[in-house]
Amino acid sequence: MKPVFKLGLCAIMATSVVACSGGVEQRRQAKDDFGYLQTTPLSPWQTLPDQAPYFSTNYQIPTQDFNGEVGQNVDIRPPRQVLDLIPGARIQRDSRGVTLAVANEKQLDKVWQTVERLVSEQTIPVASQTADQVETGWIAWEKEDSAHQARFRLSRLEQGRRFALGVNMIDSRAKASDEPLTPALRERYNTLMTNLITVSHDAALRAEARRLAEQRQADIPISFGTDRSGLPVIIARAPYDVVWEKLPAIIKPLGFTVESRNQSQGTVKTRHVAPSDERWQSLGVDPISFPDNSYTLLLGDLGNRTSLNVTNSDGKPVDEATLEALSPALKAVIAQVSQVSE
Repeated sequence: MKPVFKLGLCAIMATSVVACSGGVEQRRQAKDDFGYLQTTPLSPWQTLPDQAPYFSTNYQIPTQDFNGEVGQNVDIRPPRQVLDLIPGARIQRDSRGVTLAVANEKQLDKVWQTVERLVSEQTIPVASQTADQVETGWIAWEKEDSAHQARFRLSRLEQGRRFALGVNMIDSRAKASDEPLTPALRERYNTLMTNLITVSHDAALRAEARRLAEQRQADIPISFGTDRSGLPVIIARAPYDVVWEKLPAIIKPLGFTVESRNQSQGTVKTRHVAPSDERWQSLGVDPISFPDNSYTLLLGDLGNRTSLNVTNSDGKPVDEATLEALSPALKAVIAQVSQVSE
């Protein structure tokens, strides 16, 4: 008897984008009655003899058959969505499954390495495997209240300049009932498998970025200048991912506490409380005139460099003198941290 793997949603807790919370995610069926199913069918409108009827098209119901579930068969859980965690990937969904089209072969290599790692770690059970394709064993989605177990085909797709990962359910079986596999359930299970891969891939990229950031902490020269528009800007001579990972630790000694941040948008929302005079003395720089307030740090990806700007709580850039004073302070923190690490 082939084993059934149960994949806990806690391992992929980010795989749902839901409109509601609480017990709705576990409750598949509506609690109210289904009296609407007994509604009298519509009948043709009767007109008087020789009357010229007029009907507004604003409320016209299309005369065609609509396929879908009704009554107790309607799944009211918020739909699963494929998480957009692979930079530049295009998500294509159809009745067969999900296709993640990526920018180039190098990016596909990394995504496929994630699949192979999940297989080697036995997170994904395997029925058969080749260099470009994996057919999984039976999988049950733990805590998903799913009525089926499923098997998937994971494929590395290359055609001309098109590079993609294909996730397609190839088989299913009911666990404890004769409930049919609806198109909605098929789409839900394909999405869960796709998100297992994308979340793991994103976690691996973040871990690698942190590792590189730790190695290159001492190699972040800071300078002050202007961008192509002539506006003042701080330039960190290190890749965006490196600066992104290290920035919270760099700005903390300067009185900035990170409240939230968005890597794709390059925004770091902070709260500033002025450090003590002793802190500035230990850094060997003059105090910066940042009033205690909220600030947003804006990072820009310039390839092998990263730009840094600061806006106040009103969304306006801080004045040039303040931004210029921040530059040597950042240098001092980096140098101090480098000495400690050595």
